[in-house]
Amino acid sequence: MQLGADYVEPDLVPTKDGVLVARHENDITGTTDVADHPEFASRKTTKTVDGKKITGWFTEDFTLAELKTLRAKERLPQVRPGNTRYDGRFQVPTLDEVLDLVAKEQKVLHRRIGVYIETKHPTYFASIGLPLEKPLLRTLARHGLDRKGAKVFLQSFETTNLRRLDRLTDLPLIQLTDKSGAPYDLVAEGDPRTYADLTSAQGLKDVATYADGIGPNVDQVLPRDAAGATGTPSSLVGLAHARGLLVHPFTVRDENQFLPTNYRTGTDPNAKGDVHDYVVAILDAGVDGLFGDYTDSLVDARADWLGESPAVRDAA
Repeated sequence: MQLGADYVEPDLVPTKDGVLVARHENDITGTTDVADHPEFASRKTTKTVDGKKITGWFTEDFTLAELKTLRAKERLPQVRPGNTRYDGRFQVPTLDEVLDLVAKEQKVLHRRIGVYIETKHPTYFASIGLPLEKPLLRTLARHGLDRKGAKVFLQSFETTNLRRLDRLTDLPLIQLTDKSGAPYDLVAEGDPRTYADLTSAQGLKDVATYADGIGPNVDQVLPRDAAGATGTPSSLVGLAHARGLLVHPFTVRDENQFLPTNYRTGTDPNAKGDVHDYVVAILDAGVDGLFGDYTDSLVDARADWLGESPAVRDAA
């Protein structure tokens, strides 16, 4: 937020007692120190989540009080060693705590900051008696954010979850898509539609009946060739805009290994590449926003793309 983010993006999973917490996955093996807690050794288990077998420790097997005894750590220490300085310092935050932090920073920074919330694995959590939709909306309502005009987006890779939310809230909804695969709710129902189908002209017409935008993988906007380089943008942005849908692709990362080959610098996969020009190319493709792991990289590139002076940029 202090680096200029317009929105922060917590991914949500529930605890055993139904509290929504911010973790990219319910498997917390790689993002907390749970393996170092002998009192939780017996909680290690194997589960099938979205059709995939995973062995580890899972948020839904911990009460919030138990989860709060753990501490967060960097998931990719070899790629991002600088982040390891924070290992062991912070708890897993609840959605309430994230919203409180955003409200506090808004006052400090004197500008509105939004939240862009992703519901993770909604079909799976509904199947084990921990549906996400109503707890999410109740939490937002407590903070005065479940209302039209609030600076909030709700997003999901699944369709049923978004259709359900569409009946429960006026907040804008975003259908996430990927360059391969299919929404797990459709897979579970035996529906053959894939993400490619959802992002076709006909698919986008259907998405527009329940969502306000799409969140595609950035490679769906700027496809990579066989050598891993980007070229001409796809037709996706134009097709989505024709249906009145916003386009917010994910995720721009600064390290060479995540960038297209034509934006890499040197041979070190963990070194920073030419993310500035990559972001400019994405903006040139007509997107309405984008996600990034390094806020300042995106903010600086956007400011240059808009022709803003450094003084304006700093004031923002």
